[in-house]
Parts: sequence; structure tokens; C-alpha cells
Amino acid sequence: MKFTVSQSSLMKALSVVAKGMGTNSTLPILSGIYVRAEAGQLEFQTNNLAISIRHYIPANVEEEGEAVISGKVLTNIVKTLPDAAVTFEGTGRTVVISCDKSTFRLNTLNPADWSGFPEVAPERSIELPSELLSHMVDKVYRVTSKETSRPILQGILLTVEDNTIRLVATDSFRLAVCDSSVEAAPGEAFRAIVGGATFHDVLTMPSMTDTLLIGTTESQVVFTFGNTTFVARRIEGNFPDYKQLLPPTCATAVELSVAEFSAALKRVSVIAQQNASVRFDIDADAGLMRLSASSPEQGESSEVISCGIEGQSLAIALNYHYVFDCVNAVSENKDLRLELQGSVQPGIFKCNGKVNYLYLLMPVRL
Repeated sequence: MKFTVSQSSLMKALSVVAKGMGTNSTLPILSGIYVRAEAGQLEFQTNNLAISIRHYIPANVEEEGEAVISGKVLTNIVKTLPDAAVTFEGTGRTVVISCDKSTFRLNTLNPADWSGFPEVAPERSIELPSELLSHMVDKVYRVTSKETSRPILQGILLTVEDNTIRLVATDSFRLAVCDSSVEAAPGEAFRAIVGGATFHDVLTMPSMTDTLLIGTTESQVVFTFGNTTFVARRIEGNFPDYKQLLPPTCATAVELSVAEFSAALKRVSVIAQQNASVRFDIDADAGLMRLSASSPEQGESSEVISCGIEGQSLAIALNYHYVFDCVNAVSENKDLRLELQGSVQPGIFKCNGKVNYLYLLMPVRL
């Protein structure tokens, strides 16, 4: 095996497949990167048993061949090299990497032990604009659960129906829903549950193209874009029926300025380091909302902001960390609406625009 490729192109390829490398595996082969040089291009593969990634780049191939190289060592070498031509020459179970005045001789693993890339034939697929999808995933993926005991809550529900794309995530304490119109090809409604971290990783890859093709089989979800294919396990099970949590009306509605509300919450929450609860006292008659926090060790804080209020006066306490996740998700918007039923019912934040956003949050004890 012998080929030459630019350092920048090689570094980009390694960053694309890095997410598929095993980190704590007892099988050394899973922490490697499979490289095959063939017909003017390089194929890179990684596989950690949960996800598999394949990526192609052009290269000057003098001798075809394949090798499995330690992913960590290879990445550490390439990132230190100058942006110049990098030559690989492999013989037997070693590979020599040379660039400018630097030379490295690495031991390699047997490519015959590599499991090969899974050949997946999606039963359903849909092509979506990646920029819009990335924007929407950013709004909901932090709401996915970190608990491994309920895998379904680690996923994002993706549905496309009647030219509307919708993403839903919940960790049982809060719920995030966002939807937007999209020109999708006519056909059956598309529905899949995709791991939140996986969805985010795919959309932030440096090889992402303008559109992303998502396909599903009974047990896997496949992302295809440009010269990259990303295969992950599909999360199985029934996603919670979130629609039953959304009340048709509200007792109180508060119209907030995102910038003013965010700044006030940031100041008041300084006192709430030990107790993450912030109290919201809404005075409908005066058109004011008072934010307050208290801590036995630190003291108290409060701030009053003017806002448009419809309905009755009431008070509710919310976890300010969760409220900040909502505020950060709508930071590009000017206005935010808070709808309340009472002090022990969930609070619902809403924001409309190109992407409509809803964030439901369970209250904490006053």
C-alpha cells in the first residue's frame, strides 16, 4: 500500500470518523481506523459496535492496499504535521508515514480482523435540509435524558408529515417540541426515534452537505451525506404520548422579552447555586413579574420586570437551569410567551417563527 494525500484533507477525514472509534473497548481493533487505498481514493472506517462511520476522500494512490491503524496515534500524528503532502507506505504489519522532514513507523493491526462496514438497505428514507435540521436539533437534544435505564428518553422523535418536520425530546421533567415547514417528497409519513447525541454528532460533522438523507431499517438508522455514511442503532420502543401533556387553554399568559428575561434570570439565579429554584410571582393587575431566589447560606435576590399579562395572578417555582436551556434555545428570538395553569401544573414556554418552539417544564415546590 502506498498513497499520498494532503494533511488538511487527511485531518478532516479523521475528524469525520473519530466518533466511531471505540475508547474503552477491550478489543484493540475497535480503537483503530480501517484505511483502504483503491482507485484514486481512500476509504476510512470506524466501528465501536454502537455506530459505524465510512468516509471517502480522493488521494494519489500508487499501490492499493489496506491497514488498520491506531486511531488515537494516527490523529495525534496528523494534527502536528504541517499542511503538506503526507505519504503512507505499508508493508506487512507496519506503515511508514512521512511528511516534510518527519517520519513515523507504526505497527498496524490485521485488516482481516476488521468486521467490515454494515450493508444496510433502508426500508424508508427521507431527504431533509441539513441546516434547518441542525438548527432544530440544537433546540431539543439537550432535553434528552442522560439516564440509561430508559433508552427511549435518550432519543429524539423525528416525524415528517404533510410538509411539516417535527422533533420531540423529553427527560420526563421537561419536554421540548419544535416544528417547521419543509418541502418533503410526497409519500408516507416518516417517523423514527434517533439518539439525541447521535443526531447532534451527525449534523456537526465537517463533511456535512446541504441535504441529509435519513433511512431506517427495523434495527438501524442510516445517515448519508456527500462521501459519508453513518450507521447507528435505532432506538426501539414507544415514545411517550406527549400531546396529552399539552393543555388546550391556559389560566395565565405572560409575554416576555427574551433579552430582558434572560438578563434578569441570570442576576437572580446567582443566589440560587445551592437551591436551583427560582420563584415567579405574576401580578396581572400591575403587569409585572417578580423573579426571586433564596438560599439559607447566601441570602436572597429578586428583580421585577414589566410584561404583558393575560389572565389571573399566580405564582410558580421553576428550576432555573432548565429555564436557561429554554432561553438559550430561543436566544435568536425577541419574544417568548409563558403559559401557566397554576402553581402545581407545568409551565409552558412558546416561541413562534421559522421554527416554532414549545418547552414544557414541571414546577418545583414553592
